[in-house]
Amino acid sequence: MEKYSCEKHIEHALDMFVAEQKVFPIMDKVQEEKKLSTNCSYCELPAEYIVSSK
Repeated sequence: MEKYSCEKHIEHALDMFVAEQKVFPIMDKVQEEKKLSTNCSYCELPAEYIVSSK
């Protein structure tokens, strides 16, 4: 499972991931080439972070 998050929603994304998956997530920065094509899971801003369990 992956969630994409902008700077504004990163705390919410981390909290939701832990609540849903019951594991501590890994947070990585979105690569520059994917920033323009990937939006935040919670709004329309470009994603800055990927929250996942990988």
